[in-house]
Amino acid sequence: MGTKAVGAQAAPHLALIGAGIAGLSCATLLQQAGLEVSLFDKGRGVGGRMSTRRGDGWQCDHGAQYFTARHPEFRAEVARWQRAGVAGQWQPRLWLFDGDATAGRESTVERFVGTPAMTAPARHLARTLRVQAPATIRQIRQQAPGWQLLSAEHGWLEPHFAVVLLAAPAPQAPTLLPQRAPDLVALASSAVMRACWALMLRFAAPVDLPFDAAFVNQGPLRWIARNSSKPGRSGDETWLLHARAEWSEAHLEEDAESVAATLLHAFGQLGGPTPESWTAHRWRYADTEPALAEGCAWRPDAGLGLCGDWLNGGKVEGAWLSGRMLAEQVLRSFARC
Repeated sequence: MGTKAVGAQAAPHLALIGAGIAGLSCATLLQQAGLEVSLFDKGRGVGGRMSTRRGDGWQCDHGAQYFTARHPEFRAEVARWQRAGVAGQWQPRLWLFDGDATAGRESTVERFVGTPAMTAPARHLARTLRVQAPATIRQIRQQAPGWQLLSAEHGWLEPHFAVVLLAAPAPQAPTLLPQRAPDLVALASSAVMRACWALMLRFAAPVDLPFDAAFVNQGPLRWIARNSSKPGRSGDETWLLHARAEWSEAHLEEDAESVAATLLHAFGQLGGPTPESWTAHRWRYADTEPALAEGCAWRPDAGLGLCGDWLNGGKVEGAWLSGRMLAEQVLRSFARC
């Protein structure tokens, strides 16, 4: 690969674009192995869709609502997060609204959340990493002795990177990947990511509803949750409404006021009261349908790779495992150099 092996005098410098859970997982393992890693994210912080919105006296998770842990490696990681105080188990009173049928659901699924906010695990992972945010990467070019990145905020960055890894939503990858990687471009272009409108509701007092979360199979809504029921939360009572992907796609470019009016009406039909105030957020790339099963993609000849939940079944667990898989493949390549 034209770079020094791990343990040599100068560790290779890698760039990783995207500081969501996949990127953070990947960077953590690479750094633990002795490589130098710089992460770049266009957001103001880390976590991607493991996101929490904060205001004056309130907070609300408006991206990923919870995560499960089935793979042994991820279960061990979640246990580490719990010991660090950045994750906890959430046991909501769960309902299902399905047409004319309404019923409580007994669930054996273990649901975890970040504590005291969904962003906490990402911030925990990032504490020992080199993260530049906001840093919007616009272009990648090959420039001896490696790759160079163009940042919207800082122009062409001075470091030359031996490897560039992308942990970004699939639709963003083709515009960044160079012509040297047509197969990676084709792979990212094959993933269909869908949007989701999120509405955060704030109340002056606890809402009198017999459930804390519900799956909704009618109307524009797909999921509603009492954010305040999650462990470690403080501040005013907040609820989160997620619209169905199909509805969100059909109304993607509508203004927030008309979207909120429709979602609040649907919430009202399920017994929800009118909030004191609300905040809307449009996720353009919320999930992948269907999610791919590649795990990750690594091209050692080019020094380019991809990871993300969209490559590994979706969800937080899939993202974390995808990042780890990519890091392992990169490390094996360097070990052979």
